[in-house]
Amino acid sequence: MHATEPSQKVNLLGYSVEALVQWCALQGEKPFRAKQLAKWVHQCGQSDFSHMTDLAKVFRESLQEKAEVSVPGILADQASKDGTRKWLFDVGNGDAVETVFIPEERRGTLCVSSQAGCAVNCRFCSTGKQGFSRNLSTAEIVAQLWKANQLLKHPSSRSNPQERAVTNVVMMGMGEPLLNYDALLPALQLMLDDRAYGLSRRRVTVSTSGVVPFMDKLSQDCPVALAVSLHAPNDTLRDQLVPLNRKYPLKELLDACLRYLRYAPRDFVTFEYVMLDGVNDKPGHAQQLVELARNVPCKLNLIPFNPFPESGLLKSRREAIGQFANILLQAGVVTTVRKTRGDDIAAACGQLAGDVNDRTRVKERMEKVVSLDLLKRMK
Repeated sequence: MHATEPSQKVNLLGYSVEALVQWCALQGEKPFRAKQLAKWVHQCGQSDFSHMTDLAKVFRESLQEKAEVSVPGILADQASKDGTRKWLFDVGNGDAVETVFIPEERRGTLCVSSQAGCAVNCRFCSTGKQGFSRNLSTAEIVAQLWKANQLLKHPSSRSNPQERAVTNVVMMGMGEPLLNYDALLPALQLMLDDRAYGLSRRRVTVSTSGVVPFMDKLSQDCPVALAVSLHAPNDTLRDQLVPLNRKYPLKELLDACLRYLRYAPRDFVTFEYVMLDGVNDKPGHAQQLVELARNVPCKLNLIPFNPFPESGLLKSRREAIGQFANILLQAGVVTTVRKTRGDDIAAACGQLAGDVNDRTRVKERMEKVVSLDLLKRMK
């Protein structure tokens, strides 16, 4: 739960509906009041308690004194020529996180960040190159969805708050969601709760680089759709591209995927695979993926790399991606090639870095925050 601000007001965006029921009880209010409040905040997008007309006047006055609906300020709002939209949220102390909305004909997908920076440091991802600063709070995660709904609301939908542009949420923005599990879980619960955002489990996806213990925990606590950042078909190569593989190698990761599928809303795991020229895009790599896919029901999502100078990597040639995909398809593996969206505003996959201060003592921070805290809890 988000720490209280100097005003000591609680940010209601940081509370699941059940937690809101408990908080309201402490204020002497019955459970149905919390559910009314949740509807006003999450479904109607209302932050002014005085406008919540079906709440008792005394309760509204109490809310004004004790609570708030607080959203980080927006430092930048960019629109791509393809309709993709990216916001840069100021989360304080020189940190900023990015949120991306991708409109399509039948759905609108919001890509949400879970950390300021990232400690996993995948070689092909620009976010990891800025280092890790801190975890976001539940309120800061939910605020991205709350604010996007406000900014994308069409005039015709004002009479019906259920008509929203955001139909799908993917936890694929900045950071490794499962390394911020305590804040992630209440945020997911709000996204799924019919009294809040009411999204189905199939329409909420958590993407992970392979934090095996928390994959197992998520399967029990809140099984939503799962995407795994695979990017290599063998341990030798994945150790180089995804450093977390050295702690949780492929066999452990794939076994965790099979365990997760017992509870998942989909009968497959999505494997994300960024295509890197001459690194992981050879026919032999595709054949290894075929063997892997025989053991785990999956869909392969091939992602054209979005180059940035610090990576030292290049985007696979179109012909190589086509040949790679064809090998998988001919073997019966469901395979798609992701269409690059928002690359003109650096909103495409792997490009989210944020306009943030330069990090110092990154290694020290990573060891302190990840190794001594989160990874200790995994044992």
